Amino acid sequence: MSDSNEPTTAVETPEKPDAGPLDRFFQIGARGSSYGREIRGGLVTFFTMAYIVVLNPIIIGGIPGVDHNADINGDVLPTEQVAAVTALVAGVMTLLMGLVANFPFAIAAGLGINSLLAVTIAPHMSWPAAMGLVVIDGIIIVLLGVTGFRTAVFNAVPPELKSAISAGIGAFIAFIGLVDSGFVSRTEGGPPVQLGVDGSIATVPTLIFALGVLLMGVLTIRKVPGALLIGIVVMTIVALIVESILHLGSAHEKPGGWAMNVPGAPDSFGSLPDLSLVGDVDLFGAFTFADVGVLMASVFVFTLVLSNFFDAMGTMTGVGKEAGLLDEDGSLPGIGKGLVVEGAGAIVGGGASASSNTVFVESAAGVAEGARTGLANVVTGLLFVAAMFFTPLYQIVPMEAVTPALVVVGALMMAQVRDIDFSRFEYALPAFLTIMVMPFTYSIANGIGVGFVSWVVLATARGKGRAVHPLLWVVALLFVLYFARGPISTLIS
Repeated sequence: MSDSNEPTTAVETPEKPDAGPLDRFFQIGARGSSYGREIRGGLVTFFTMAYIVVLNPIIIGGIPGVDHNADINGDVLPTEQVAAVTALVAGVMTLLMGLVANFPFAIAAGLGINSLLAVTIAPHMSWPAAMGLVVIDGIIIVLLGVTGFRTAVFNAVPPELKSAISAGIGAFIAFIGLVDSGFVSRTEGGPPVQLGVDGSIATVPTLIFALGVLLMGVLTIRKVPGALLIGIVVMTIVALIVESILHLGSAHEKPGGWAMNVPGAPDSFGSLPDLSLVGDVDLFGAFTFADVGVLMASVFVFTLVLSNFFDAMGTMTGVGKEAGLLDEDGSLPGIGKGLVVEGAGAIVGGGASASSNTVFVESAAGVAEGARTGLANVVTGLLFVAAMFFTPLYQIVPMEAVTPALVVVGALMMAQVRDIDFSRFEYALPAFLTIMVMPFTYSIANGIGVGFVSWVVLATARGKGRAVHPLLWVVALLFVLYFARGPISTLIS
């Protein structure tokens, strides 16, 4: 593993700056990158997160006349329309992050928030009203970014916690890869998780995932340019051949099948997207529903804001550190612009009924492939825009072919623990909790919150409470309220 200011994977020697307008705009040469690395990084980022175009409609979408994901009025967000706006917003916001902030941080509908909307919020109001809360959340996030508050909080985080956040995100995305591939699964009545099926690798798709991890690991250690992208392509071809012979189908239909996309010839190559959900939002409608009221709606907004605020900050911290973009003080130059663009993702996502859009942790896969500038985001963003028209083509890539990249990137990011002095328990416990809570609760924000609270408590116990940055105290208190939001909501209701 190289130092944080060097590329995280071995790639070819970067091209010298050509002093052309594209190079100057994106600072490609100045960041030690090349056009080839940026393009490959953008491709890898897209393929590792393209599943959101399929998954988001499953989480928040529904079929008219069926109760699944219906709001208080019995209405649903049609799945095909959700897929279209999911790709549209992801494309637009990813392009903006690249062009405005010049970061290789791709944006799409945030997992967790979309589930919160479908399970907790929409059943108490209409879908347009629920999306109105997301827009309000985005407005608050943008204001916090414009005023510099988010940047100030970022800079107030101790270096040890920043390193822990990076390592925790590595553990988190690796865990996502292990779970989504079926390598790790839930149990009924036993331990929370287990290996594969009944403690063994019992399905062909999971075996393909395991082979993919080894292949990408070998390509990386052999210093092959484009190791992750090559691995994804090779394993997709293998999956296509296997499916054509064994006809495994979907795991949702029969045991041993593919987790999400079934590799095979698509039914069609594309179609015109239905964007009728764009603008179907009721900004203040949530505050008028009898089941909600002003106080409950305010609690919903607080939950959305805190989750958005720290999920994005944590992801940008971890991925930025892995890309070597942090300066000597551990700050990310230009993060203010990035945080404003990310906040706008909630406004645009809510306005299009795609749910709040935020920085995706899978961007780390593109960074591991060499991405260092916003040019990679331009590639990813354009592919998402194209996905609106060619969704069937992207669905031939199975989850088991892309999740190995998440595990490899997780291993690379875990090396950030080298910057933490674990011999000092006042650093060790907050860092350890930050790293462990992220994957175990499936939330970056939860890991950050536990780390902040424990840091403040231990510093106070050592008599160093006054040395803790005031903003860290404020944020720790907010997280205490955040962790108690369930009982607080019950009291209010």
